[in-house]
Amino acid sequence: MRNTSEPDISFTTFSNLRRHKNQLSDMSTSLVFTVRRHEPELVAPAKPTPHEFKYLSDIDDQEGLRFQIPVIQFYPNEPAMSGQDPVKVIRKAIAEALVFYYPFAGRLREQPGRKLMVDCTGEGIIFIEADANVRLEEFGDALQPPFPCLEELLYDVPGSGAVLGCPLLLIQVTRLMCGGFIFALRLNHTMGDAAGLVQFMSAVGEIARGARVPSVPPVWERELLNARNPPRVTFSHREYDQVPDIKGTLIPLDDMAHRSFFFGPTEIAALRKHVPSHLRTCSTFEVLTACIWRCRTIAIRPDPEEDVRVICIVNARAKFQPPLPVGYYGNAFAFPVAISSTEKLCKNSLGYALELVKKAKADVTEEYMRSLADLMVMKGRPHFTVVRTYLVSDLTRAGFGEVDYGWGQPVYGGAAKGGVGAIPGVASFYIPFRNHKGEDGTVVPVCLPGPAMERFVKEIESMIKEPPVDRFENTNATFITSAM
Repeated sequence: MRNTSEPDISFTTFSNLRRHKNQLSDMSTSLVFTVRRHEPELVAPAKPTPHEFKYLSDIDDQEGLRFQIPVIQFYPNEPAMSGQDPVKVIRKAIAEALVFYYPFAGRLREQPGRKLMVDCTGEGIIFIEADANVRLEEFGDALQPPFPCLEELLYDVPGSGAVLGCPLLLIQVTRLMCGGFIFALRLNHTMGDAAGLVQFMSAVGEIARGARVPSVPPVWERELLNARNPPRVTFSHREYDQVPDIKGTLIPLDDMAHRSFFFGPTEIAALRKHVPSHLRTCSTFEVLTACIWRCRTIAIRPDPEEDVRVICIVNARAKFQPPLPVGYYGNAFAFPVAISSTEKLCKNSLGYALELVKKAKADVTEEYMRSLADLMVMKGRPHFTVVRTYLVSDLTRAGFGEVDYGWGQPVYGGAAKGGVGAIPGVASFYIPFRNHKGEDGTVVPVCLPGPAMERFVKEIESMIKEPPVDRFENTNATFITSAM
């Protein structure tokens, strides 16, 4: 690995879901192509940067963020950029952006108490130049996870994926035969959240288009989200309950099906018909999360008496007074949780789940965040609960689809796959999407064991197609008490 600072699925709506269900699962294998990669290299800041140690916040270094998160963007050919090589343009822009975001060019170290800090060594990030013998149009009209040959478009360089002592970013730019390209990125999540990552990517884009400095200067100031002295936990924070998996209900790693589901205006309107009138002013995120949580629980069939959970990632930047400074690119969100017994969640109407989701979101305040940082220090930075838990992250306003490296906006920008994290299948991302009808909506990648996925599809389809029997009374549900 050389060091350089110079440039050198077939889409478906729910009305056709059953007919096309095989296409949903086969998209990742139906298109096969070859990617020719150059040797991975280290791209360092274009100018000397401070060699110093910078501590992460007590929100950043919790166990649940110690993993790599993948993002991908697909860019079509832009005739105005004829003669320009996206690999060279972007590589040069990354080196210049790292002058401002130099902690990304360092390496993480762990201190006593599992405290993480960045050793700002200036070594750089991993960059991979690649070419693929495929055209953008061959991916189909509706780009969405799962993507074919993803492991070739975002290559996992051996030995590069550890949280400590490894490059904090890996970026691969793959040229396509049509003149377009794919930008794929992997981030050590402890370094930042979706908003922070988009801020960095946008800086790269601005510099690639000719800017000398980013329009939003980066702000480190991770001490703003550190624990108090002395720490004092003022909320229950049940998202960090230690729940034993005594019945083997964690999602298995084999026989996993990856599918994406589109929720446009028609689908969301259908879901709202399942809730009482006083709840219909809820957000799209709230009703969608309530629906998927309920349908997913029915599909995986946990014990009726056991508790199930949904964690809603909530951006807390605006919860502070004053708000966190513009340009702050660290993790600034919480994992509030809604909890219900399986039986109550599945037998009650959608309104029951919706009220739980709304309350969980409302829990997040500045004091909640202070309490959370204190808990991290007092409890050894625990992982959020994953047993019988579903986690959702709303990326519809994150801005991945707006980053312009000179070729305009991508036709897709967002999560590279669903189910990422320590336990595959636990998490889903909400991704903005425009379908072939021109309708704006949300794509949700879901990862479940094969048989559970089939049940999930049926449950979702019934919510979309069939009017509720009684909007205000319980509906029947069938329970199987055995574990998956």
